[in-house]
Amino acid sequence: MNKTIQLQDLGNRDYKDTWDYQEALFKEILDIKIKNRREDAGLETPNHFLLVEHPHVFTLGKSGDFDNLLVSEKELAEKNATFYKINRGGDITYHGPGQIVGYPILDLENFFTDIHKYLRLLEEMVILTLAEYGLKAERSPGETGVWFDVGTPFARKICAMGVRASRWVTMHGFAFNVNADLGYFDLMIPCGIKDKSVTSLNVELGKATVDEAEVKKKLLKHFTELFEASFVK
Repeated sequence: MNKTIQLQDLGNRDYKDTWDYQEALFKEILDIKIKNRREDAGLETPNHFLLVEHPHVFTLGKSGDFDNLLVSEKELAEKNATFYKINRGGDITYHGPGQIVGYPILDLENFFTDIHKYLRLLEEMVILTLAEYGLKAERSPGETGVWFDVGTPFARKICAMGVRASRWVTMHGFAFNVNADLGYFDLMIPCGIKDKSVTSLNVELGKATVDEAEVKKKLLKHFTELFEASFVK
């Protein structure tokens, strides 16, 4: 099993360009797995982890409801935002500046074959990172992602997640609000959940901005520990 993961920080990059790149890496791993199965080739499958920040964009998962986008595409364009319907699970999500987006493209057969465990470990990575800032985050039963004050009128999400998997290969991932402009979340019903709000790390800490490079280091440290993996750049 190959537990080495090729790490790339793509900086600020267009959503569609990044999606196409994800698809290429995803297909590369699938093709190796198919070759191994058909020819008993014994080839090692690679793993990838992409970090990126997108310009303002809204994405709708394959099970999502378009009505959860509350403005027209013309109005989105006026706000310098784009929209894509994509092939992950989940409903509508926003990505934008001040948000750390992570796309692990892993062959889970290198780690474990359990999608639910995979999602729970991604959540745990964020929960542990927030704990380093003195914040107690948690899971919300039946709702993927990371939250504060679950079960109260003040419940709010800080990290959304949505993944696609085929033959145990994953793509898409998580969106962690660090210095996000929360006004963009008012243009949609986040993840189709009407009675809960959204927050960002800088808001929770009462700061104008939080060091995103520091947050990334903490996320990656917890990821390697939880997945018993190592990164190479």
